[in-house]
Amino acid sequence: MIRQSARALSTMHHSVRNMRFGWWSLLVFLSLGGVLETLHGFKVGWYVDVGNETRRLMFTLAHAHGTLLALVNIAAGLTGHKADRFRLRPSVSFALIWAAILLPAGFFLGGIVIYDGDPGLGVWLVPIGAALLFYGIARIAFDLRKLK
Repeated sequence: MIRQSARALSTMHHSVRNMRFGWWSLLVFLSLGGVLETLHGFKVGWYVDVGNETRRLMFTLAHAHGTLLALVNIAAGLTGHKADRFRLRPSVSFALIWAAILLPAGFFLGGIVIYDGDPGLGVWLVPIGAALLFYGIARIAFDLRKLK
C-alpha cells in the first residue's frame, strides 16, 4: 500500500513539474515576443532588413513554437492532475519539457547566424525536439484511449 501511494505522489510530481515549467516558459516566450515586437517597432536593421528575412522568420518561429509548447506542457500537467486514473509518465514529462526547450532553441539559434539566407546549424535541434514532442503527444493520446 505504501508503494502505491509513493507511486501516485511521483506521478503527481511530474504533472506539477510540467505545469510549473509551462507557466515559466510561457513567461519567457511571451517576453521574447515583446522583444521581437520592439525590434520591429524601432526598425532595428539587424532584425528587419531585407537580407535578414531568414533571421526574422527563425526568431518568429522560436517565439511561436515556444509559446505553443508552453501551453502544451500546461495542458499535459492539467491532464495528469485532473483526469481520473491517468498518470503522466516520467518519460512523457521529460519528452514534453525537452521538446519545449529544443524546438524553439533550434529556431532561435538557427536565426542568430544565417548563411546566404539559410539558417545556422542550431536548426538541427528542431527535428530532435519534434521527435520528442511526437512521442509525448502520442503516448498521452494512447494512454487516455485506454481509460474508457
